[in-house]
Amino acid sequence: MPNHSLGSLVVALALILGACSQQAPPETETVDIDSSSVQIVTSTPAGSEATCTYSEEPVLVIGNNEEDDNQWFSMIRGMGRLSDGSVAVVDRASTEVRIFDASGRHLRSMGQRGEGPGEFTDAFILWVTAGDTLWMANTRPWSYSVFKAQGQFVRRIRLEPVYLNPSRAGGVLENGYTVNSRRTFFRKPDFSVTDTMIVEIHDLDGKFFRNLARIPHATLGQVSESDIWLYPLFGARDEVDALGSTIVLAHGSKPEVQVLDHEFNLRMIIRWSEPNREVTRADIRAWREDYRERIDPSHWDEYDDARISPERPAADVFPSISSVRIGRDGRIWIRQYDRPRENRGWLAFGADGKFICHMAQPPGDIWEFGADYMLLLHESELGVETVQMHSLTSPS
Repeated sequence: MPNHSLGSLVVALALILGACSQQAPPETETVDIDSSSVQIVTSTPAGSEATCTYSEEPVLVIGNNEEDDNQWFSMIRGMGRLSDGSVAVVDRASTEVRIFDASGRHLRSMGQRGEGPGEFTDAFILWVTAGDTLWMANTRPWSYSVFKAQGQFVRRIRLEPVYLNPSRAGGVLENGYTVNSRRTFFRKPDFSVTDTMIVEIHDLDGKFFRNLARIPHATLGQVSESDIWLYPLFGARDEVDALGSTIVLAHGSKPEVQVLDHEFNLRMIIRWSEPNREVTRADIRAWREDYRERIDPSHWDEYDDARISPERPAADVFPSISSVRIGRDGRIWIRQYDRPRENRGWLAFGADGKFICHMAQPPGDIWEFGADYMLLLHESELGVETVQMHSLTSPS
């Protein structure tokens, strides 16, 4: 049973205070232990040429066999690799979890639309946990359905108190506890109030266990007396992920992630240097020009006017983080924030917090990192969705 420790209190305070300040890290990689015995690992990725690479062609594609109805996906909402090399895929439209072998051949499906045991009203996202146990999230109200890899339904877990809407971020730990989050919305039109992400832990039965953190989310406001709510241009947001025995919390406003263990103790802070984050007028102008170019003029409306309005505020510095993913092997992957006309790719850190490599962003959305592979969602120009697995190579 997880214990109640000072560590989680440190997390809440550090995130709330840390979002408003930034400490410049040293020029070389260092490992320090602070006064509360939390390890702080600092590195300078900008000075490293270490690179992780992925295969140019996928080693597995699922969804490109027109003769198999099980390979037709309407809306892929999750995927995960099992220990035998097979891949589980969630199709939201059909409310099914489908299992394919390492060659892409359909093996079995589980779940269907409904409200009974093993059924979904809205299959939303998937986690593969210890022992190839499949956790499927179902929306409105938010709940989890647990399956064995062979398709047997185990149980449904409903959260108490009820989450009427999907959890904003989080995940499933190997001990069966879940990390769920919700946001407060105390917004004002003048961009003066920041929303808050509330991160909570629920136990094996879905009952509320404890608060974990309160993280500043983002600021919303309106421009030109419109009814459209927008974030400031280049505004930073919170990031939460949980997998295996690790929880990661971050705020995009600073190059730092906080790493917790399965007992919810803050065990490590990963920091890295990131120079030249200042937002300039040229950056804002470039973003607006690119936005105009990619929107079809025939579809332009008041929402687009609001987005490029001079009244829309812009951040003073670029966010450092766009998203965070915990790999199945314990590595922590940071998707860097893309500045105008820049594709900045990923940073990978080991379970010990040390920097491993840079990696370019592949064509598609990455859903899972493994030790030597990654799974991604690829969409063709015609809108056909496929699951692709690429081999992944790390520096020796």
